[in-house]
Amino acid sequence: MLAAVLLTSMFMNAGNYGMPLVNFAFGAEALVFAGLMFVAMNLLMNSVGIVIASLGTSDLRKSLLNLFKIPAIYAVLLGVLFLSLGWELPKPVDRTVEILGNAAIPCMLVFIGLQFHNIQWKGNKSPIMLVSALRLVASPVIALGISHFFHLQGPALQAGIIESGMPSAVLTTVVATEFDVEPSFVSAVVFVTTLLSPLTLTPLLYYMGA
Repeated sequence: MLAAVLLTSMFMNAGNYGMPLVNFAFGAEALVFAGLMFVAMNLLMNSVGIVIASLGTSDLRKSLLNLFKIPAIYAVLLGVLFLSLGWELPKPVDRTVEILGNAAIPCMLVFIGLQFHNIQWKGNKSPIMLVSALRLVASPVIALGISHFFHLQGPALQAGIIESGMPSAVLTTVVATEFDVEPSFVSAVVFVTTLLSPLTLTPLLYYMGA
């Protein structure tokens, strides 16, 4: 349960929810910074997040070894290699990758819909309330404090604060299911935080000048 709470508290839906919202509220310039946060969250999710999820059922050694079972790690390394050397994928491969990439978000939404069928509310209400408060309220407040420390302004500040207030990431459900870390609880948190997010994001958008 501790691993599940950490996963859902730490990782936000910065991509298919956060980026469109930032673009709608603050425009393309802020979207660039939101994109950077999305990439950073994905890198952390596929490294630190995997270790945290693995620690729910394994020791530290096995958790670190599980990192090498995740395709995203190899995809990032290949991406860096291709960019640094200026390589391009053959057109048929590039089209296939693009189609699969466009299908990722719909597939995740279908997956989480299937997971909702197995949600168990009994005994989970207190931790769900805790994570919801941490993710939707405490996180943007902490982000505001950190942003002043680093003197963030303009679009960077707007994107950072709004992204920090996003609900729990859909990807946490996938990771929780893969490593059997309270997937029912994680799905419930994603559902509840997404449902409550308009109540917290609306005043946050107003405060940030949307």
